Amino acid sequence: MLETLHAWDSFYVIVGSSSAALTGLMFVVVTLMPEARKRVGGSNETVAAFATPTIVDFCAALLVSAILSTPWSNLRQAGLAVAVSGALGLIYSAIVARRVLKSVDYRAEAVDWVWYVSLPAAAHIAMVISGLLLNPDRTGAMFPIGGATIALMFIGIHNAWDTVTYMTFGMLQEESKPGQKHENKRHK
Repeated sequence: MLETLHAWDSFYVIVGSSSAALTGLMFVVVTLMPEARKRVGGSNETVAAFATPTIVDFCAALLVSAILSTPWSNLRQAGLAVAVSGALGLIYSAIVARRVLKSVDYRAEAVDWVWYVSLPAAAHIAMVISGLLLNPDRTGAMFPIGGATIALMFIGIHNAWDTVTYMTFGMLQEESKPGQKHENKRHK
């Protein structure tokens, strides 16, 4: 049993460290967003629907990495902890879906539903099922758990990029509108 978790140590150290670093970068992005939100528009509801889930995806990958890097005495307990984290992720996916539906500043497109709701929910479902199956006789369940964990990290990367490019290009479109006077902030 301990060999099973030990074999995955490097994987979860890399994924967990990466997720933690990317979470920190998202905090920097969110800190810089107020100026962009003033110029492009965007309510707290929109941030809750599109930026917050990105941080939660990174944190979910970090949590599973921490769970499976913990020195468990029983593989079944580790599996149950992963299943609980997946169940909580499913609940959060439902909350995100509701927030996306209620967003008034931005009407979600099909691709947004895929990246912000469907893919994270699928990763969490995989964690619930695989976590429940994980035991000393079914160590193969570690593969779907690992796949779901790395999927959450890549979903977060995609969504962080989506947020940054939306805010950046939205600001550029605002600046290029004809007939508006813009201040050159560099010379202030």
